[in-house]
Amino acid sequence: MQGQSAWLSIAAKIYCRAHRVDDAAAYLAANLEMLSAIAGGDYIALTVATAGRWIVTAESGGNQPLPLDLMAEALDREALTCRGDWLAVPLETRQAVAEMLVVHGTNVAQSPAASTAIGYLSAALYEGLAAIRSRALARRRAGRLEAMLEMSSRWNATREVQPLLNQMAEAATRLFGADRASIFLWDRPNHILVGRPALGVKDNELRIPDDRGVVGRVIQTGQPYRADATVGAALIDHQVDAQLGYRTRTLLCVPLRGASGELFGAFELINKLEGNFSDEDQEALVELSSLAAIALENAQDRQDLLSINRRIVQEAAQGVRLIGESPAIVALRSVIRRVADTDLAVLILGENGTGKEIVAQSIHYGSRRAERPFVALNCAAIPENLAESELFGHEKGAFTDAHEARAGKFELASGGTLFLDEIGDLSLGGQAKLLRVLEEKVLTRVGGSLPIHTDARVIAATNQSLAEMVRQKRFREDLYFRLNVVTLDVPPLRDRREDIMLLAQHFLNDFCKKARRRVPQFMAAAQKRLESHLWPGNVRELRNLMERLAYLSTEDRVQVEDLAFALSPRGETPLLGDMDQSLASATDQFQIECIRRSIQRAGGNMSEAAHQLGLHRSNLYRKMRQLGMNVPP
Repeated sequence: MQGQSAWLSIAAKIYCRAHRVDDAAAYLAANLEMLSAIAGGDYIALTVATAGRWIVTAESGGNQPLPLDLMAEALDREALTCRGDWLAVPLETRQAVAEMLVVHGTNVAQSPAASTAIGYLSAALYEGLAAIRSRALARRRAGRLEAMLEMSSRWNATREVQPLLNQMAEAATRLFGADRASIFLWDRPNHILVGRPALGVKDNELRIPDDRGVVGRVIQTGQPYRADATVGAALIDHQVDAQLGYRTRTLLCVPLRGASGELFGAFELINKLEGNFSDEDQEALVELSSLAAIALENAQDRQDLLSINRRIVQEAAQGVRLIGESPAIVALRSVIRRVADTDLAVLILGENGTGKEIVAQSIHYGSRRAERPFVALNCAAIPENLAESELFGHEKGAFTDAHEARAGKFELASGGTLFLDEIGDLSLGGQAKLLRVLEEKVLTRVGGSLPIHTDARVIAATNQSLAEMVRQKRFREDLYFRLNVVTLDVPPLRDRREDIMLLAQHFLNDFCKKARRRVPQFMAAAQKRLESHLWPGNVRELRNLMERLAYLSTEDRVQVEDLAFALSPRGETPLLGDMDQSLASATDQFQIECIRRSIQRAGGNMSEAAHQLGLHRSNLYRKMRQLGMNVPP
């Protein structure tokens, strides 16, 4: 009983030392010498079996050749075994790893007390060692997780896939002490694995069949795989080694799965710098691969979105065309090219319908901001009490009906362009707040206190004379000068008559394509009529006319009478003709219009139309032929 009490005291000391010491080697050095002395031995060693070989991990006393037969017997029996001067105690007998304590001493195996003491205390020794190893594993795991989280943060900030793959490979080699790393993405339809980075290969990219080698095995089974000189080496693809001029000794590969669990690739480490890849390495790489998969999916989604956004921007830019070859338009395009990629404030002047927003969009799509938002706000269309909220946003509860927070146009246009149309209709209070934001580049939402930086470029437009409004105290002079760094005048359509047919043909082609019909041809008289019109509604009026022609006319030719759709809002006949034409031509135009209206009022009844005109039906037909009008059969 005294012996057992002493062993219990020693076991307690061993346990206490295990909780005070974090270094396994120091713990073993202190305890092995003590155990050897208790057993009356002259040599004691802690050994581990790896890949069929026993390796000494700690020892005390003179070096001795290990009793391999005795150790094998003890391992088979899973119990303390004695023979001659040796005693062997199995501590861990898992199939992959076996650890054993062996003691040598004269007649040590013949001492029951020594055997009992070693058997009892070796369990305490191993439990303490397991606790130290567990703490060390937890520290390493925490360190790795911390490193992984830092990597993940950097990875998720990377927008493109290729740089991200390089970052992942470099980080993994450092973290796991490996020579190389590659990420293989699965081209499932073509049964190909695309590995990047692949040193020594053209374009740094390796392509292999998806059923080849260790990576192919991982893809086909969805399970991790380790290979070294003794385990799993048969699957190492030495053809790839020959292609790369490289020799793979050890390898660890785990699957890459997306958020939905779908397998889309594999993460591979090659050649551990010290020893072989362990269970701990495999567990950590599985964790790292989950973070890598998320970052890769996010980067791919971002890249797809960027690609879609670029395509949309390109299509939008192609749709924004300042059409015309008149000197005024050529000069305007030249100025737009010069100011587009600057941050200069631009004020666009012009009548309603001249295309001021097209000019603003041309500036936006010609700048480095093209892939950022273009946000347009018509200042004349918002009530005065909501102008500040529209421009700068508001917080929840800032005013009645503000049920939730909302970003204003400045925030929505962040990094892009904010187009303020009809700026002359903004209230004086709104003008003061706008000026402050333009000067300070900082805004505050209505009902909020948090300052928000804005880098939106502001382009303003108006059909009013801001200079006159400044004189009348209806527009702030300081805001006028802040907006009026560069002034662009958009000419009315009546001042660029050489562009009328270019615009008409462009709009008609576009609308006929949407209407899925053949583009009708303008007859000479119709062209002359279009070119002679004063176009009070400017380009917008011409565009609307072409839209009506595309959808409502049915002939393959556009005749003069087809243009009668274009009546001014005041009930005038805008296609009355050029005042410089001859009296005969003007008379013909008037008669054509008069006949057309009579036929329209009569619902197409030619007899009724002739009666309204005071003509016989046959005389009406003859008159229509003389005027070049279409005569119904």
